[in-house]
Amino acid sequence: MTSDATASPQPLVTILIPHYKTLELTKLCLRSLKLFTDLGKVRVIVIDNHSNDDSTEYLKTLNWITLIIRTPTEAETPSIAHARALDVGLAQTRTPYILSIHTDTIVTSPQWLDFLLARIEADPGIAGVGSWKLEHKPPVKRLAKTIERWWQQKIWYPLLGKGEGSLEGVGRNYYYLRSHCALYKTELVRKYTNGFDDSGETAGKLLHTRLLESGYQMVFIPSEELSPHVKHLNHATMILNPEIAGKKTGSRKERQRIMRELKSLKYEAILGDESLDSP
Repeated sequence: MTSDATASPQPLVTILIPHYKTLELTKLCLRSLKLFTDLGKVRVIVIDNHSNDDSTEYLKTLNWITLIIRTPTEAETPSIAHARALDVGLAQTRTPYILSIHTDTIVTSPQWLDFLLARIEADPGIAGVGSWKLEHKPPVKRLAKTIERWWQQKIWYPLLGKGEGSLEGVGRNYYYLRSHCALYKTELVRKYTNGFDDSGETAGKLLHTRLLESGYQMVFIPSEELSPHVKHLNHATMILNPEIAGKKTGSRKERQRIMRELKSLKYEAILGDESLDSP
């Protein structure tokens, strides 16, 4: 099922947003996007993975987005459903650029899109820009993480005979542009990759590798540069939906973290502004 919004005849960017439940988070994502985005530059496609609840009904009321409702197969994990939803949106993309975000990605600055476009247009050899993790940790936590990585890589994993183990950013766990905020050149994605759902990997992982192997640059934007424009409420979709599999899903501590981050974004004011749902 597809519902088409009235869009600019020549938008630059198609924004793809896979969706599954979480009504208030979805409202916050879309209303913040509309608040801080020139809709003449974008086409917004929301791909609903058969939520079949009040969040789906809400999406049907928005005539400034294109809504696609897909039915995942029983064998699909949440991550595969997410990747396949992005590919459904990719098939409908006709703009020079394609941008993936999550419903727990919140826009906070009117310069956000121009910031990303400037980065990807800086060099014709750049195929994509975005982030690995969109979080800005204080110096003490960054130091602790560095020490932890050194201990795992140099001492603990070798003692266990695990080699690289599951060390973040190493071997099979290499860094890639994550779909919570990644902007690509559409033509290159279509020419050199198999899309976001490639061999069952996490969305965009092999896409990233294939673009690198084709001779293009994939630019990671430091979180301290991107965070003033976009916030990612890490795992919020899963944490606020305890039935979805995920890390620390639904724990009290994690829900409290999400609520603190939401308050820092002044989310109540945005959720209270129903005019942002209008075209």
